[in-house]
Amino acid sequence: MSFVDMEAVAAIAPLKEASYPFARAEQLHQALRWCITDYYAKASLGKDFEARGLMVTGQSRLGKTHEIKKMLTSFHAENIVMPSGQPARIITILLSRRMTWKDLGLAVLEALDYPLNGRRSQNYIWARVIDEAKRLGVIGIYFDECQHVFSKDNHKTNRNFLDSFKTLMKDARWPIMLILSGVPELAGYVRSEEQLARLLRPVEFDEIRLPRDLEEMNNLAYSFADKAELCFDELSTKDFLKRLSFACANRWGLVIELMIEAFALCRCAGETNCTIDHFSQSFSRMYGLPVGLSPFDVDDYEVAFDPIVLLKQLEDED
Repeated sequence: MSFVDMEAVAAIAPLKEASYPFARAEQLHQALRWCITDYYAKASLGKDFEARGLMVTGQSRLGKTHEIKKMLTSFHAENIVMPSGQPARIITILLSRRMTWKDLGLAVLEALDYPLNGRRSQNYIWARVIDEAKRLGVIGIYFDECQHVFSKDNHKTNRNFLDSFKTLMKDARWPIMLILSGVPELAGYVRSEEQLARLLRPVEFDEIRLPRDLEEMNNLAYSFADKAELCFDELSTKDFLKRLSFACANRWGLVIELMIEAFALCRCAGETNCTIDHFSQSFSRMYGLPVGLSPFDVDDYEVAFDPIVLLKQLEDED
């Protein structure tokens, strides 16, 4: 028996490819457009300048990474030629652990296709970063999960990172625009360095708030159901949407993950109407709980479950 369920692949793939037009996507686009326009205008003058950047914050599982990567894909597809004559590029670095400024420089060089021996000095490494970025037309770096480089206890290390980020954006040889994303705590660290905070335009991703977002959730569900060619009418109720938001700790990203799982389950079962049973089964698969034990099945679900505990379980598994 094959390890690849091609029927499930056929059901899941179109849903994974689907994209819902959240208003936050336009907000991000406008913010990056402002940064790129500012960079282009200053670079065209041929004088020293400082780059501007973005600070994108929000709780985990809200879809920050997905939206930023989608935006950068569109940016690169535009193939903007900068005043230097080079197509503009922005590279991505995932900060999944605490590291030194030297470690980060090595990671950036790796992303620039210029791996370097770690025995080199920190100053040499970052000088190579500037040289390679300039050579390749890399005008920006997106640091994903940026909160990992900071610590509540090590103020000296925090100051070093903040000062170094600021220096990158002001480097007369080749200013680099920064996109820093992470959980809300990131904003606190950045704001402690006034000059850096001034250079970064803040963009905040909100959690689901009910009843404000009921219509948005309903539209999202119908968007994905249409993509799967399924009927969602039975579940288009205030009670179900409240349960769905609760089951996903009010996180948009988790809601989409659970929808994809439930709609794929429905398609693979050969059914055309998505029911609460599909979401119940999908919840059980996602959290490793017995079928029937979910916010979709229990009357007093707000007492029986703690969504933050469930969320932490998922994050620990990741």
